[in-house]
Amino acid sequence: MVVESTNWMAGGPQGSGVDTASTIFGRSCGYGGLYVFGRREYHSNIKTMHSYFHQRVSKEPTLANINSVDLLAAFDAETIVRHVGEIVSEGGLIVDSRDLNVNVLKDIATFSEEYKVEIQEFQKVNGIGDTINDFLNYAKSKQIQVYSVPYKDLLVQIGKELNIEKLSLLTKMINVLTIGVSFALLKYDRKLVEDAIKATFHEKIAAMNLVSVRTAYDYAEDNFNVNTFKHKLEKIPITEPRIFLTGNQAVAMGKVLGGCRVQTYYPITPAADESEYIESHEILKTRSDSQESIIVLQTEDEIAAINSASGACLAGARAATSTSGPGFSLMAEGLGWAGNNEVPVVVTLYQRGGPSTGQPTRHSQQDLRFAMHAAHGEFARIILASGDIKECFYDAAEIFNLAEKYQMPAIHLLDKGIANSSQTYPVFDYSKVKIDRGVIVGEKNLEGKTYKRFQYTETGVSPRAFLGTKNAVQWYSGDEHNEMGNINEEPLNRKKMMEKRIGKLSLVDKEVPLEFKVNFFGDKNSENIVVSWGSPKGAIIEALNQLKDEGYSLGYLQVRMLLPFPSIYVKKQINGKKRVIDIEDNYQAQLGGVITEQTQIKPTHYILKYTGRPMMTTEVYQAIKAILTDQAKQKQVLMLGS
Repeated sequence: MVVESTNWMAGGPQGSGVDTASTIFGRSCGYGGLYVFGRREYHSNIKTMHSYFHQRVSKEPTLANINSVDLLAAFDAETIVRHVGEIVSEGGLIVDSRDLNVNVLKDIATFSEEYKVEIQEFQKVNGIGDTINDFLNYAKSKQIQVYSVPYKDLLVQIGKELNIEKLSLLTKMINVLTIGVSFALLKYDRKLVEDAIKATFHEKIAAMNLVSVRTAYDYAEDNFNVNTFKHKLEKIPITEPRIFLTGNQAVAMGKVLGGCRVQTYYPITPAADESEYIESHEILKTRSDSQESIIVLQTEDEIAAINSASGACLAGARAATSTSGPGFSLMAEGLGWAGNNEVPVVVTLYQRGGPSTGQPTRHSQQDLRFAMHAAHGEFARIILASGDIKECFYDAAEIFNLAEKYQMPAIHLLDKGIANSSQTYPVFDYSKVKIDRGVIVGEKNLEGKTYKRFQYTETGVSPRAFLGTKNAVQWYSGDEHNEMGNINEEPLNRKKMMEKRIGKLSLVDKEVPLEFKVNFFGDKNSENIVVSWGSPKGAIIEALNQLKDEGYSLGYLQVRMLLPFPSIYVKKQINGKKRVIDIEDNYQAQLGGVITEQTQIKPTHYILKYTGRPMMTTEVYQAIKAILTDQAKQKQVLMLGS
């Protein structure tokens, strides 16, 4: 079924409080028992450029965004121009009354020359004049209700109540004013909004913002006929404890619960939020109610980050490093060192637009091939890709087990779309997280023995002793080595060591349960199948549900473990299908290429997106339906998202 939802968007200049407003909005809805799926989009500069946050709110869980807005809270004129076309008929648009006479092309300095051409074309097609007021008249012609709010006058009123004369000290609260107006129009319980404000700010700042939200609420109820606005949010009973979190936060929590005790990083978007979140919770209570700590180390660069994490692993800690594309490029040699020395280091890799600096704050799935082959030479690594925030949490814990059990680097492959999305869930079941450290030997195991760190075994997994363990002298270098770790370039030794290391991938493939490596949704007997990985998952599932309601039959294979690749199962599922539809956020259809290599079956159709924006249910549904009705080319490129 298609989940009914109310879609709210806030937009404004970077640094104007869009994220804070969205946090308050999401929390408020959560306190009322509603489910939220949020998507954050922002430019790579620190301030001034446009950013926005889309929140989808419903009584049932939703899995992705859609390309429609029921209520847009515009902090500035640019937001109106960029998003007015996304507002649905009978939706609403909240604007600052000071923006009405702004000349769109002359007065908004942040528009690029390329985007101005798009604006002019939009004006021409729709007969829109040059001012914001002309754009608002266009909105009204689409039966969109426009709510013009004198934010400056409201701030003066708030200043008098708080005994603050300088208006500049209050302008940051415009974001909270938009929250008050929004929830008044949505006829939502204001106490829940006030509770969210108290949870967002410390006491003194919260008190100021409470005055702001009440002022905005009262203004909207006194000056707008809120009952004529079609959309409404109603609180519903909460039947279980819930959590509202981002992908970054889910990974951080999963790591800590999974036993990670050393996290290294060099700041980079969008990975740094995860490390900073862990850093703010370095002292933690365990399930036994005792206190433990996790060390978060900001290194001088990414080279130091991965090598420091590897060192911590050798000393016995569960350690990880977190990065994004350019940072992972710098880590390549360190990854190879870890592969050569069978170090169970975990790398959390958040994909973003490349190459080079590319799109630092935008989404992509362009690094699959790179993750599979990063660093020169050949060595074993595990690659696991999460498809949603819940998977992020459990995978972030489980990947340490995989790394340590099979003694090899493990890459947790994520993306900006997941990192900066936020979602409501029932509180995760922490009891599902188990710790398996693999074959560890201690002082007593080694009494009277010569310890061989890289001992040949039937499985290829050698007994592991931590650095400093008595009776466990060991050597590590970047060179090929023998069982002791001493440099050795003899042909037979090289053959055996290569086979030992890479052969463990077959062991992983054999021992890891199939249900962990893949997910299947929909009809396995359908003649049509979708294959994908990572964050398109939610949009695909919702699109399939919508198509099922219309009588179409589809299966969806989500590949989670990308190395070692579950080729036998994938081939079985796609073999003989009339349509094999590959969906991913990159130009080269990287998963599709891997599938062809591994199964000798080529997808029949490709749905790709490489604009830097994640996939939405709306466009995935339309693209799949076009294929099923033979109205599509072999390759479709999706374009929704500002």
